[in-house]
Amino acid sequence: MSGYRSSAEEVNGAGLTSGTELVYNLTVPRVQLLEQPAYEFHYEFQVQIGHLTHTGRVGHGALVRVTHEARVHLFDLLGAAENDFGDNRTGIIMADLAVTTAGEASLFDRVRVESHLGEMGRSSFRLFHRFAKGDLLIALVETGLTAFDYKLRTIVPVPEVFRKRLREYLAAKT
Repeated sequence: MSGYRSSAEEVNGAGLTSGTELVYNLTVPRVQLLEQPAYEFHYEFQVQIGHLTHTGRVGHGALVRVTHEARVHLFDLLGAAENDFGDNRTGIIMADLAVTTAGEASLFDRVRVESHLGEMGRSSFRLFHRFAKGDLLIALVETGLTAFDYKLRTIVPVPEVFRKRLREYLAAKT
C-alpha cells in the first residue's frame, strides 16, 4: 500500500498489520516553487503581532495576507485594481495558490516582498512572490489569477489596457 510498509508482516486488506512494527514513509512530496530570474515589483512590511503563530514566527496565513497586500499595491502601480483592470468591468479570481517556506521571520523584522507578473495567457497570468529578510529567503508564493467579468459572471480575456500598462511599466524600468 502507498505511504507505508510493514517490516514484520504484510498489510491486510483493511490497511492494518498483524505484525508489531509499522514503518511509515515520512518523506512527503513537496511543491517545488522556483525563484524567478527577476522581480520587477517590490513591497516591504514590518512583521507585526498579527502575523505570528504560537511559535513566534510568521505563519502561512500571514504570508497569504501579505501576498494579497503586495498584489493590491502592484495593481495600483499599474493603474488597476482587483475589481477593475482598467476597462471598468474586468476583475480577477484567484485560481490557485502555493506557498513554500524556507526561512523564518520574527516580530519587528523588515521583510521585502518581490513580485513578478508572468506567464500571461489569454485570460490568465501568474504572480510570483519572493519573501526575503535581507539576503535570507523566507518564502516563495505563487498564485494563478484569471480575468473575470463579475457582471456577466464569466471568464474573459485580460484587458488590453492592463497589458499595455504592464508593458509600459516594464519598459520604463529598463
